Amino acid sequence: MKDFQDYEMLDVIGELFSDEISIAVSDGEHYVYYRPSVRVDLKIKAGDMVKPGSLAHKALSSGQKVSDFINRDVFAVPYHGMAVPFHRDGKVVGSVTAIYPSFTEGKSVVMLKTQDGWVPVPFTDVKFLEVREKKTYIEANGVSGTHRKSLQAFEFILPRELFVRCHRSFIVNVHQIREVFPDTHSTLVLLMNDGTKIPVSQSYASYFRKLLDF
Repeated sequence: MKDFQDYEMLDVIGELFSDEISIAVSDGEHYVYYRPSVRVDLKIKAGDMVKPGSLAHKALSSGQKVSDFINRDVFAVPYHGMAVPFHRDGKVVGSVTAIYPSFTEGKSVVMLKTQDGWVPVPFTDVKFLEVREKKTYIEANGVSGTHRKSLQAFEFILPRELFVRCHRSFIVNVHQIREVFPDTHSTLVLLMNDGTKIPVSQSYASYFRKLLDF
């Protein structure tokens, strides 16, 4: 498939992602490109068949974007990731997968950098995360600070039963939401328990409603 052979372009695109993220590209049946990261390597090689149960296989089968945790049964390495299929003439012809290491195993705290040092904060105490001025700020019960990881990385670090992405700049702990209000143009506003108001953007509103079932 000629369209998939420009590996130099794929390498350049890969530079947009963190060194902790592996990138895999497949056609309808095989992987055609793979760039391992410094943190997780699924040992994929160009020409390998797409394995059933993998994110790529799920995206190819469903024709939709998939994000999930995959246990070690598929590649012998647990990982989080997101796979997006691409289409041609109405048919799924390939996929791109971003692969994250399984940060959450054995860890239930996030380390906040404060003026005095670092503070371990349990996931349940985190209120919300916000990106401002290219930094990730975290508000928690009794403490606030920053973290070097992006919100995209945090989507796979934080437990999914507690945290939801509601905006390109925000992830919220659903247990910290006091009330939800409708806003203009199909958007929402969250009133948090501490009185903070956080927007749910139009692009995330449907996803947010679906996850919380309202």
